[in-house]
Amino acid sequence: MGSRHYTRQLALQALYALDANPALTVVESILAVRAESGDAFSRADEERLTTLVEGVHSDIERIDDTVEAASRNWKLPRMDRVDRSILRLGTFELTGLVDVPAPVILSEAVELAKDFGSTESPAFINGILDRVARTSRPDEVKT
Repeated sequence: MGSRHYTRQLALQALYALDANPALTVVESILAVRAESGDAFSRADEERLTTLVEGVHSDIERIDDTVEAASRNWKLPRMDRVDRSILRLGTFELTGLVDVPAPVILSEAVELAKDFGSTESPAFINGILDRVARTSRPDEVKT
């Protein structure tokens, strides 16, 4: 498993924890998932994890607005917490970072949905994030 994929898994877990327990801080959520992982992490992996979790958390209103605009007939509170966390992570990467191509972000989000979501999650995640990508990175997404 690539380190970026594993970092996304940990970021998803931290974001899920923050969503489930708003009293947690970003630092507490990151420390909790890192303690549970037990794996040695490179400095770059640590920085990436922090960038992802802090990035989503600090811009949550814009990210949530973007997700809801791309969603059809689904408001965030109705979404499964895992799906919502994956969508927030994918939307942050698509709209806030430029170091990973959009197709890779979409593929990674679908893999996270397969690993952590329900049987309907991969298609649901792909549909919404594809619409986010078409708006935020139209040159990278085929029509």
